[in-house]
Amino acid sequence: MAYTLNQLLNRLTFRQLQVFQVVFRKLSYSKAAEQLGLTQPAVSAQMRQLESALGQPMFDYVGKQLYVTPAGEQLEQVIRGIFSDLESLQMNLYQLEGQLRGELRICVVSSAEIIVPYLLKGFLERYPQVNARLTVLNRANATERLLQNRDDMVIMGIVPDTRLLSRQPFFDNPLIPVVKAGHPILQRENIDQQAFFDAGILMRELGSGSRAAIEDWCKSQRVQLKPVMELGSNEATKHAVLAGLGVAVLPYANVLAELRLGTLVSPSIKGFPLKRSWCAVYPSSKQPTPVMQAFLDHIGGEGASRLEAEFAYS
Repeated sequence: MAYTLNQLLNRLTFRQLQVFQVVFRKLSYSKAAEQLGLTQPAVSAQMRQLESALGQPMFDYVGKQLYVTPAGEQLEQVIRGIFSDLESLQMNLYQLEGQLRGELRICVVSSAEIIVPYLLKGFLERYPQVNARLTVLNRANATERLLQNRDDMVIMGIVPDTRLLSRQPFFDNPLIPVVKAGHPILQRENIDQQAFFDAGILMRELGSGSRAAIEDWCKSQRVQLKPVMELGSNEATKHAVLAGLGVAVLPYANVLAELRLGTLVSPSIKGFPLKRSWCAVYPSSKQPTPVMQAFLDHIGGEGASRLEAEFAYS
């Protein structure tokens, strides 16, 4: 049975939409019930009422696995927009009262996770009623989440070339060559580019921004790139270098402590450092919420100054 819009509005509730969204993300009635503080029968009842109002199933069971139907995919996109607009409305109402309150959802590429706490400290001290939520992913997955409007912004270094995304550069992110102290290559007076990459280059996984930057640079310099190992994070790559498994090109901020201790050395090699910038990236179509705009203002001013004091390249 098809309902008019007014009839549909009379049958739907925000609670049903909330329950649906959690089931959609968890793909489990029991896990959704646990997160929402409900019983599983209560979640099932909410879903039956929702599906009855819309006249289509939102999920299908295949064996014991829950799958989203095409109708469910469309509903989730609509709900995401509704809840995002309500969140913006709530923040705007707080702003009318002279307050900045709400949630700041930041997705951080793994290479940037070391700098974001320094950005947040001053911001959250100034706006203690803001709740910040961080998700750490690689560049490809972070971009996908952003285009799905699941986060307010992504902090990344290599921004996809698309008009769908706006970017605000705020701090230099040089990529530098690093080797373990005492590595034989350091005995050479002049280290050739190819010689460095032939010394056992350790690389990030496909989808990583730093890997993409290194691959582009090697093509431009006609340097052959034959990784001896792929690792899932800059931290893992750094420790692999420290363990003597090879050499790497890593963000300066991620190896600053080891360079100061002398356990890692950055040799002088033509073409380095690779100059990149950290950027705050968000959908071009997205109107920044008051909280989001305040954070963008912060990282362009006080936050950048804090990073300069902690991580300036020298």
